[in-house]
Amino acid sequence: MKKYILLLFLGAQLVLRGQSSGLIADDIAVFYPENYEAERHQPSFAIKRELEIRGKIPRQWTLIPQFGYDGENSTVKIDIDEDVDLYGNGEVTGSLRRNGTSVELWNTDNYVYKKHEGKRLYQSHPWLLGVRPDGTAFGVLADNTWKQDFDLKDDIAITSYGPPFRMVIIEKNSPQEVMHALADLIGTIPMPPLWALGYQQSRYSYYPSDSVRYIAREFRKRKIPADVIWMDIDYMDGYRIFTFDKQGFPDPRKLNRDLHKLDFKSVYMIDPGVKADEDYGIYQQGTEGSHWVLDQSGNAFVGEVWPGDCVFPDYTRPETQKWWASLYGDFMKLGIDGVWNDMNEPAVFDSDNFTMPETNLHRGGGDLPQDIHRRYHNVYGMLMVKASREGILKASPGKRPFVLSRANFLGGQRYAATWTGDNLSSWEYLKLSVPMSLNLSLSGQPFNGPDIGGFSKNADGDLLAHWTAIGVYFPFCRNHSSKNTTSQEPWAFGETIEDASRKAINRRYKLLPYLYTLFRKAHTAGTPVMQPVFFADVKDLSLRGEEETFLLGEDLLIIPQWAERPHLPGGKWETIPFEEEQDDYQATVKLRPGAIVPIADEVFQSTEDYNTRKIVLLINPDEEGKASGTLYDDEGNGFGFEKGIYSLHRFTGSADDNEVRVEIKQTEGSRKLRRVYKIGYIHDGLITYSDWSADEVITLSLEK
Repeated sequence: MKKYILLLFLGAQLVLRGQSSGLIADDIAVFYPENYEAERHQPSFAIKRELEIRGKIPRQWTLIPQFGYDGENSTVKIDIDEDVDLYGNGEVTGSLRRNGTSVELWNTDNYVYKKHEGKRLYQSHPWLLGVRPDGTAFGVLADNTWKQDFDLKDDIAITSYGPPFRMVIIEKNSPQEVMHALADLIGTIPMPPLWALGYQQSRYSYYPSDSVRYIAREFRKRKIPADVIWMDIDYMDGYRIFTFDKQGFPDPRKLNRDLHKLDFKSVYMIDPGVKADEDYGIYQQGTEGSHWVLDQSGNAFVGEVWPGDCVFPDYTRPETQKWWASLYGDFMKLGIDGVWNDMNEPAVFDSDNFTMPETNLHRGGGDLPQDIHRRYHNVYGMLMVKASREGILKASPGKRPFVLSRANFLGGQRYAATWTGDNLSSWEYLKLSVPMSLNLSLSGQPFNGPDIGGFSKNADGDLLAHWTAIGVYFPFCRNHSSKNTTSQEPWAFGETIEDASRKAINRRYKLLPYLYTLFRKAHTAGTPVMQPVFFADVKDLSLRGEEETFLLGEDLLIIPQWAERPHLPGGKWETIPFEEEQDDYQATVKLRPGAIVPIADEVFQSTEDYNTRKIVLLINPDEEGKASGTLYDDEGNGFGFEKGIYSLHRFTGSADDNEVRVEIKQTEGSRKLRRVYKIGYIHDGLITYSDWSADEVITLSLEK
């Protein structure tokens, strides 16, 4: 802390005399400015339940917000020590460490991140994680949806173009503890369907429907695992949402049925812009139900998007949310598996700011008050995906919904996964994708990833292979490219690139038992699936800025081939020998000392084939010869897991010079499967296997 002790003390007293500041949990405080108006901010979009004061803020509390308000704009300043490392702010460009940066939280359709110097992107996360040199950590949450800026060039300075807002500050012993506290405040991701963790192929656009079938058949013929094919806007009739082009997609039900026969799932895009067409049923319904956002004169706002002139649902209205959800009923009955909500910043082409005017009116209803678009802009996408998810769930109540959203807000992980928007096919953007996804992960959104291969411009084979070789370890794993660009399916650049891509994707499917277990941890505790390397040793300051390598969970270290002199955690991390022959593309994957990681014995061509009947336990004992790990398993879809129909197994290992021993115990759940295991003991880059066993204790003799 800057040592202005007297000033800090006086500042603290001013804040603590505010109307309701106090502790809401151990080491979590909420601070209110004296002129806070709850109706201008509540109910909160980020925080899932209203805050309850449980105690006074202790005098030794050091992070004290200093509030300001000039009658129009609000400010918050928090003094921090110069040696604190800052992370988060959600979807951001630039370095992993956010010190010295500034961002503008105003959701913006930002093609290849070039507008506004890359400081405005598609999502807004008013959240920061701070880590001190001793490994203790704090979190700063501005509970504010209004247009706002974060300036981290000195201390933490927030400027909001709206009324005064409250601040929540978390103090914990480690960044991991802060992430768990954040999850308790803003919620976690819902448990995804297993198929959403598979490799996914997309393009703007696969057209006509026979080209979709061709792509699916090629994956199966070439033995490249994949689970999903995506439909961009060209499947629609004139870009009218919830319709199909009669020439290109004459029978979507049959297309989806054909994909299912090949063990593929389908995801279709739905945008918020509704074509203003008097002969179009969705427009007729929305107009009759008064469902549109209004301009400042009280008329339905009209703006240009892909279909031409469009109107936009006002998702602040409960009636509109219900109507929007109802539109998915017949749509999902066509055999559609997932939905992609795009352009929902919302993007508007014929506007200086590429969105609707800040003075537009949202009428609200229920818990949400009427207010201008400046208040609701950053949560427009979040409200959309919430209604979409509810509609998909109602249409298919026995299945876990999957929604992908381009725009979102802090807390929106409760409704949708995300990706990092329209990136570029270049080495710069490949390398940028790692810190982008890490900062999203450190902002409560663990289900995220980039467009593998890059969306805009032409990829080449070398770039695609390297991007696939690292992209298979991102939580969300999708290859996506734009119109008028080179095709970038795994086979598009010849046998060498195809083989490299196949090897990488095979690895992801072998790691599915471990990856699915990580998603369960994200669902239950908010633990990031993709983690920065400094999580391995929060006191090793050399790791704080490492942004080429990353952790998958806490047990696997991912090192790209292209990483230059990366800073790696100490200890004897062992390299996992996935293949007998190495190529020039595959990432090095290292197993943490003291870890046991469950992987599949075989490579599945899709998650339809996935099972945990035969599991290999990769083990790397620590210096004391100890190791541990877990395996989560359920039905892969549906909600039986909420009734206890799942299994959680814990593995406890020990090793000495003569023997490796692993004890297996089911600790949770009623799901009972006949399963066999074998140990894969990794030492000095070599792997030694035990025999298969169904016993609760497996041993591997090391005697020669």
